[in-house]
Amino acid sequence: MSLIELLYPQYKTVSIVGMAKNSGKTFTLNKIIEEAIEDSITIGLTSTGRDGESQDIVTKTEKPPIYAEAGTLIATATETLELGDAKIEILDITDYSTPLGKIVIGRVKESGYLQIAGPQTNKGIKAVSKLMLDLGAQLVLIDGAINRVASASPSVSEGTILATGAVLSRDMNKVTEETAHTVGLFKLPEVNDNKAKVIMEELIEGGKAAIIDDQYNIKYLNIKTALNSGITIAQNITHNSKYVVLPGSLVKKTIDDIICTTNKFRQVKFIVNDGTKIFIEPKQWLIYKSKGLVVEALESVNVILVTVNPFSPEGYYFDQEEFLFSMKECLKDTIVLDVMYGGDLI
Repeated sequence: MSLIELLYPQYKTVSIVGMAKNSGKTFTLNKIIEEAIEDSITIGLTSTGRDGESQDIVTKTEKPPIYAEAGTLIATATETLELGDAKIEILDITDYSTPLGKIVIGRVKESGYLQIAGPQTNKGIKAVSKLMLDLGAQLVLIDGAINRVASASPSVSEGTILATGAVLSRDMNKVTEETAHTVGLFKLPEVNDNKAKVIMEELIEGGKAAIIDDQYNIKYLNIKTALNSGITIAQNITHNSKYVVLPGSLVKKTIDDIICTTNKFRQVKFIVNDGTKIFIEPKQWLIYKSKGLVVEALESVNVILVTVNPFSPEGYYFDQEEFLFSMKECLKDTIVLDVMYGGDLI
């Protein structure tokens, strides 16, 4: 089975997210594009940030440019249109703006390399993806920029490819651990209390933090974010509290403050929109779970597969077979593929 067969026609929108710069994300993207061309599948391309440049802006290392075949649809900022050699026909100018200009929808008229800088919000990414689908794209690929794992959110795409690699650490075990942790967060269990879920969706959509009790009464919390509000949250958890709904991110400081303030945190479930909203290190996450912390998501992220890159731009590398085997052992329920060497799909 080829890579494209895992994506199409099962999905219409797929995010490709890297664990770090130089984790093999763009290589994976180009591999999918190559296979789509071979199968005559019309691709739509956009990004959560600028991508496709020949040199990584952050690390100053060489990176593969994005190649687009004639007929490919793109959603990108106006200032990037002249930075590649692909010829683009403008089809629509959207209302979304970026520091690089308005987001436009275009069709590649002459094949070539290009740079992409898509919308800066999840709402914008979803909107331009729909526009490209309406214009004939059969599969939209969303290139997630560094520190924008939120593009993996189910509110943006139907499925996600996670790219990981040796660039994360010289320690293979640490790379495996961090990748497995991210996949675990993406696959957080979903809320199965349907009555409460309706309330939670409204709260998170409205950006309101609240506590729901066992009778489904709502107690709104007068906080802007959970970041420095752990003590306030803890002080409002009572004997009949059932859910703590957090519309933003969940971080270590918040949990630490809650645990230090009350032992009632064990009786409630903390609710986030999805696993991309959690920013807690692997070992600390295990400690919290051992203390009784329970976190659920409104929606789990659909991890279609994980790609691995055994090379680091710093000059070191892992044994390809050992790295692939190690990752497969840790992610037994997830497809793992070495796109650099063409490791077998499982």
